[in-house]
Amino acid sequence: MSTSDTTTDHDTIRKWVEDRGGRPAVVKATEDNGKGGGLLRIDFREKDEALDEIEWDEFFRIFDENNLAFLYQDKRKDGKESRFSKFVERDKG
Repeated sequence: MSTSDTTTDHDTIRKWVEDRGGRPAVVKATEDNGKGGGLLRIDFREKDEALDEIEWDEFFRIFDENNLAFLYQDKRKDGKESRFSKFVERDKG
């Protein structure tokens, strides 16, 4: 059975992403005219023209300002490494 975890810890998120060859990015069409922000993504592929790679500091600024948490899975049901993740709203409690 596969399970998922949720975290807001920057070090945990960065390690999970980098261990899988991912890079922090934003969707180009959602950027706020160079003022920062936008929809966050993790880019695992060759350069995707729809995404702009960003630095980790910028990624976590947007992450925190939008009150996000990182939902992720370490292993798939078959035991292989998983790349499943998504951004969710943080618990209000």
